[in-house]
Amino acid sequence: MMRFGYTLMTEQSGPKDLVRHAVAAERAGFDLAVSSDHYFPWLSAQGHAPYAWSVLGAVAHATSAMELMTYVTCPTMRYHPAVVAQKAATLQLLADGRFTLGLGAGENLNEHVVGGGWPGVDTRQAMLVEAVEIIRSLHTGELVTHRGEYFEVDSARIWDLPDEGVPIGVAMGGPQAVEVLGPLADHLIATEPDEEIVSAWMDQPARDDGGSERRVVGQIPISWDPTSVDAAVDRAHDQFRWFGGGWAVNADLPTTAGFSAATKFVRPEDVAKSIPCGPPTWMQSSTPSAPSGRRASPTSPSSRSVTGRSTRSSTRPPSPCSSGSAPRRRDEGPNGGKGLRRLVTDGGPGLDGTRTAGRSRRSVPIPTRSNRVDSHPVTGGRRPPSA
Repeated sequence: MMRFGYTLMTEQSGPKDLVRHAVAAERAGFDLAVSSDHYFPWLSAQGHAPYAWSVLGAVAHATSAMELMTYVTCPTMRYHPAVVAQKAATLQLLADGRFTLGLGAGENLNEHVVGGGWPGVDTRQAMLVEAVEIIRSLHTGELVTHRGEYFEVDSARIWDLPDEGVPIGVAMGGPQAVEVLGPLADHLIATEPDEEIVSAWMDQPARDDGGSERRVVGQIPISWDPTSVDAAVDRAHDQFRWFGGGWAVNADLPTTAGFSAATKFVRPEDVAKSIPCGPPTWMQSSTPSAPSGRRASPTSPSSRSVTGRSTRSSTRPPSPCSSGSAPRRRDEGPNGGKGLRRLVTDGGPGLDGTRTAGRSRRSVPIPTRSNRVDSHPVTGGRRPPSA
């Protein structure tokens, strides 16, 4: 089944607006909310970078049905994997089993702040492998001591654990990454809609731990405007021109100034070649379609969203629709405003997710050119045995 989600773009909105966006997204019918986990925005014009985990905790309390996911957290530099294991378990309890821990090898933009340097890609992947192993060990509830190549853990235990565990998705940028990281993941997070990556993942044997159904989650940026294609292109250029560099480049640039300099000569027409741009009617014909036999949830033409693309046969694409609620301000997310969106999909058995968010400040409505794109009751969990 294909589902659509909403991206909580921490680079574009403050924490209170992000929570409002999530509530409105659930009300509009989105199935999933994913959150970026940044210390910096990509470009200074975006203007925000609140702590994603605090926001997700608030979102878990404010919503009741929509699944939640980090998209993605790096558990190797800015955060120690033992700390990630603890906060993921806590968030799963707050979300009543709706949370998936999305992990990746990180970006220099966010990880350089702790002064640890920036390793090469092979080292980053090796660090991620070790970090995932630590997280999974701690999620057993056992006392863990670890002396590894990159990390040490001294007599650690997670005391509040969800009974259903915490599924883990891992971002992978190519077949080689799938080979290294695939055996550790419950779900694939594809950094681009690349059939080769998805095929390599589908060829991997599933984890034999009785976990949840495997998913493939992907993203495609989409910029739309209710008035003209030109306005959508201008917005994409203003807010999302960094996207064209690709993750091989984006992972290594250390500052917003670096991204600004790297994209200095990127023209609006260049951005339009890599980001679909157009009015709401365009979205109906251009939104990636669901695999055969899978449900596609409606998306609102006033939301910013990210969708992924399935590599399987497709059915009729979803058409934009309104949620039936009263008109909302443009900075209130799913039901208001123009936006650059990204669609995230989860391929394989159970296609998931879209991400959506808009840039907003507390007292200032979003200007037309500053929007950009980029996914209960609290229950107790089992307590681990005492040491």
